[in-house]
Amino acid sequence: MSSPQDSEQLAVAVAQVKEANLSRWVEDDLRRRVLQFCAEHPDALHRTCLEGHLTGSAVVVSPSRREALLIHHKKLDRWLQPGGHADGEGDLAQVALREATEETGIEGLEVVTPAVSIDIHEIPTRKNEPRHLHLDLRFLVLAPDEAEVHPDLTETNGASWFGEDAAEVQASSELRALVARGLSVSEFLR
Repeated sequence: MSSPQDSEQLAVAVAQVKEANLSRWVEDDLRRRVLQFCAEHPDALHRTCLEGHLTGSAVVVSPSRREALLIHHKKLDRWLQPGGHADGEGDLAQVALREATEETGIEGLEVVTPAVSIDIHEIPTRKNEPRHLHLDLRFLVLAPDEAEVHPDLTETNGASWFGEDAAEVQASSELRALVARGLSVSEFLR
């Protein structure tokens, strides 16, 4: 059962999903699916929504606007953008900022709205957690000049800056497209 506060927070998240500045037509279908999921799951901001839940992630872009910071996720053993669970927070831009700050250790990050991408991906069964979906709203996050990276080594195996194609890592084509999108949008902010 959701509380009035949960409903208010979910309304904030739904508004951000609706405002997202998406680049690919396929993302319009994802937006529709996320909105439908939110309509059917008033607890979509909480991990206790076992079918899936909302997450926020960040395309952290360097001050030069030529590289994006990726983390090597410990549990999933792959390179990803920083991000994580909403845990009841409806402002997914702030979720992305919080997670980027925690996972990269960079102080003074700045989140840009609206979101630049949206995704739905499956998280496999792990220990006491069943297979579920992450409905992820992705934001551009700008690193300050002279950003110092101090990754959280409890959650990551490290972090590195990568160029647009991220070819140096075993990144999915989807992650490379996300990095390219973040770098492209950041160019317009100069």
